[in-house]
Amino acid sequence: MDANASTSPTPGDLERAEQDKMISARLSRIGRKVLIMSGKGGVGKSTVASYLAFHLIKRGKRVGLLDVDLHGPSIPRLLNIAGGLDMSERGVVRPCRLSDRLSVVSIEMVMGDRDTAVIWRGPMKISAIRQFISDIEWGDLDYLLVDSPPGTGDEPLTVAQTIPDAEALIVTTAQEISLADVRKSIDFCRQVGMPILGVVENMSGFACPHCGEKISIFGEGGGEKMALEMDVPIVGRIPLSVEMVEFADKGALEKLLDKTDLHINRMYEQVVDRIMRAP
Repeated sequence: MDANASTSPTPGDLERAEQDKMISARLSRIGRKVLIMSGKGGVGKSTVASYLAFHLIKRGKRVGLLDVDLHGPSIPRLLNIAGGLDMSERGVVRPCRLSDRLSVVSIEMVMGDRDTAVIWRGPMKISAIRQFISDIEWGDLDYLLVDSPPGTGDEPLTVAQTIPDAEALIVTTAQEISLADVRKSIDFCRQVGMPILGVVENMSGFACPHCGEKISIFGEGGGEKMALEMDVPIVGRIPLSVEMVEFADKGALEKLLDKTDLHINRMYEQVVDRIMRAP
């Protein structure tokens, strides 16, 4: 028996090596790659990712939005996307283009029925995420925002391993039950060597539209305190907003940008400023 047979590359090894080359080529055309994470669900992570994309576009940036929440994709509904990937050119797959500056990819675009459950184990999820990066012609981007499912499982780990220069933006609320899981997200980033841009405390206070009194429905300041304790920056405290809920449900988040007097827009501007200034 040939002693070198066991070390010879298999067809699977060669295929993965070729895919690695394609991934490297795609990523070389993208400036910043930001993984939007959360320790637990229900903190508004996908809304933050989507609205950050629009604020970056407002600054003249070219943005890709990759939804790797394979079991519960929210991006297509938040952006009212009914179409799929662009396959108009033979042999080329492009993202769904919402504008000349915003490209979007989500598992929902290839599933047909948006109510179909994705019942996949780890290897299939890993393969899908790698294909989203390697097989899709993203083109030249200033930012790729990756919306990840809650927690520290296969999806964020695959992103960390596939995009070695990715940075993490972690979304939380001020509730202790959310903060406890965010500490795990911070530890995850440190274990895999992913730089942390900072923490966004979402749903941080609510101003009554009738009397103007500020109410801390989910608490307030807990995310900032936790960030200080964990030695990570706090990049913004985003208030609850009736308008945000209304426009998100309509899939019309971009139109919320026109309301320049809203406090929530000023807070998002601060978050974008801090992301863009980060080394």
